[in-house]
Amino acid sequence: MVDGVAVRVQGLWKRFGEQVAVAGIDLELPAGKFVGLVGPNGAGKTTTLSMVTGLLRPDQGTVEVVGHDVWRDPVEVKARIGVLPEGLRLFERLSGRELLAYSGRLRGLPGVEVDKRAAQLLDVLDLAGAQHKLVVDYSTGMRKKIGLAAALLHNPEVLFLDEPFEGVDPVSAQIIRGVLERYTASGATVVFSSHVMELVESLCDWVAVMAAGRIRAHGPLAEVRGDASSLQQAFLELVGAGERNHGSHLDWLGGDAR
Repeated sequence: MVDGVAVRVQGLWKRFGEQVAVAGIDLELPAGKFVGLVGPNGAGKTTTLSMVTGLLRPDQGTVEVVGHDVWRDPVEVKARIGVLPEGLRLFERLSGRELLAYSGRLRGLPGVEVDKRAAQLLDVLDLAGAQHKLVVDYSTGMRKKIGLAAALLHNPEVLFLDEPFEGVDPVSAQIIRGVLERYTASGATVVFSSHVMELVESLCDWVAVMAAGRIRAHGPLAEVRGDASSLQQAFLELVGAGERNHGSHLDWLGGDAR
């Protein structure tokens, strides 16, 4: 890591036609922490993570991950990161075990080491019993877990997760959470996006709040929460949700009105 910074973002912009998705953000994410990138739907979280991980080229700005420029040195960066993207697409006609074997060999790991790590990940993620089933037959929770296993297989320094708990049942969510906590305890960095504040508050050491393509606040969790009763309350104040009119004109809705 460089100066204790896992990810350094400077002047990052992304537009889609007339729509500005990310508006010139600057951000330094600390190494060895559980980092939450939070914001409402449409805030620019997925676009930001896509640019940070080299999946989407920015219009302007630079991104460094563990001291390497994402666009000038992509091979070095990709060797050091794991990614679980939103709308995860997997090789569905492979079994879970075959998917991990394929992922490990793509990463250049020796076959014996891939088999050992795959067996351990399948066991820890409670997928050993389904390792020979085709991924196409996996539930949402199982797909998230096999995707996480593939992202962890090469032991990355930084793991990026886009809404990793979306659509996941409580049992699978608890298993995923346990694996991530073990991973960060070893000194690695997790960066994950979410709009579920309770989850972020219970997991993260450090958060960045994003709205309308801009960073509204960032820092240690307690600092961002400030005097608010919860991160949820602080978040609503930061994004201006408390100023909106929540249905006061819907006087026809409910009751006896028809």
